[in-house]
This record gives sequence, structure tokens and C-alpha cells, in this order.
Amino acid sequence: MAAKRKTPVKSRNPDLIRGVGKYSRSKMYHKRGLWAIKAKNGGFFPRHDPRHDPKPKVPASAEKPPKFYPAEDVKKPLLNKRKPKPTKLRASITPGTVLILLAGRFMGKRVVFLKQLPSGLLLVTGPFKINGVPLRRVNQSYVIATSTKVDISGVNVEKFDDKYFAKEVDKKKKKSEGEFFEAEKEDKKELPEDKKEDQKSVDASLIKSIEGVPDLKAYLAARFSLKSEDLPEMWEGLK
Repeated sequence: MAAKRKTPVKSRNPDLIRGVGKYSRSKMYHKRGLWAIKAKNGGFFPRHDPRHDPKPKVPASAEKPPKFYPAEDVKKPLLNKRKPKPTKLRASITPGTVLILLAGRFMGKRVVFLKQLPSGLLLVTGPFKINGVPLRRVNQSYVIATSTKVDISGVNVEKFDDKYFAKEVDKKKKKSEGEFFEAEKEDKKELPEDKKEDQKSVDASLIKSIEGVPDLKAYLAARFSLKSEDLPEMWEGLK
């Protein structure tokens, strides 16, 4: 269906020539009926007074706008509703399992797994007297579990938690102008005596169990390594 054509609006005062109307200003005053509107309102044209209009209510903002806006864009952290869950321990790692460390200062050393801490890290020890690995925390992603087990029923590990391994933060002292340019000398911090005693007590209980098994002490003291002659069939005890 074709759209209807709009009829052109005819002016009441057609142009004789461009810019010159057929009727004068006074003639159009009567032609438009403005005289009647003026007579109806006491000789005055009605005017709209905007002061009597009801002002629209602006909704109050919930937050007060800041007075300062940063010149650079500030990254807004994304909302994270993920709740931390306890780390699941691998089925091959049980208390007393001998583990092989794959990274860190003691890479390749064999250690005994004691327990899992609330943070999900593993509490292990060499013992220190056998292979030099002290009580420390390791991530289970960087260990290989072996089929060898050590009896740790006589070892008390209740006092060891994540706070036990927390570093003490020293308060920084203000440096003078001369000390600021001097090279800083890092003093070696000595291990507290109470932690040394804890290591000795854990080692003493573990070594009693280790000495009761033939060749276990030498096995823990040896560093793990692979040779070109080693075949994958020989690694059945590693998980």
C-alpha cells in the first residue's frame, strides 16, 4: 500500500515576491484573531510564567561525589566470590612417606613427610642429622612420593603450624645521610634455640624408627638421580 501524500500547508499570507507578503502586519493581526485573545485577557496577551512551574525533584545520589578525580585511570579490582578450599592431599602421600624434592635448595634430597598444614603445604624433614634437610614446608606439586614408608608414630608434630614458620619482621630504622650511601651489610640471622631443640627432638624420634629398618638410613642420605641406563620400568615406586 502506497504511503499517503501529505497535503502542503498553505500560508495565510502568501508571498507576492520573495520576502514581501500579500497582507500587512496589521491585516494579519486581525486575520489571525489576535485581537480577540487580547480583548479576552484585559488588553494583554497571556504570558507563561516559568516561576509557577513545579520544579522537578532531583533524586539524591546514594554516594557523595568525590572532590578529587585521579589524573590516571585507577584499576578497580574485580569481584571475586571464590572461597578458598582446603588443598586436597594426593592419595600417594601419607604420614611417613618418603618424598623426593624436585625444586629448591634441597633439590634431589629425600625427606620424610610428617603432616599437611592448614595452608595445604607439606611438613617434611630429612632428618637433619642424616641428610641436612631441616623442618620445612614444601608444595606437593614439587615432590615425588615413593613407596618407602617410615614409622612416625613416636614423633610429636602438634606444635608445628604455618605460624611456626612465619618470619619475624624487623622495624626499619631511619638512616642518616652517610649511612644511606653506604653498602648494606646483611647480618646472618641465627636460628633461635627453641627451634633447634624442636629439630633435635623430631630427629631423635625419627632416627630410632629409621635405624630399625636395614639400609633405610643410607637410602635417605643418598641424593636421587637418574642415569641413561635407567629404564621407566624401574620407576614403579615413584608417584
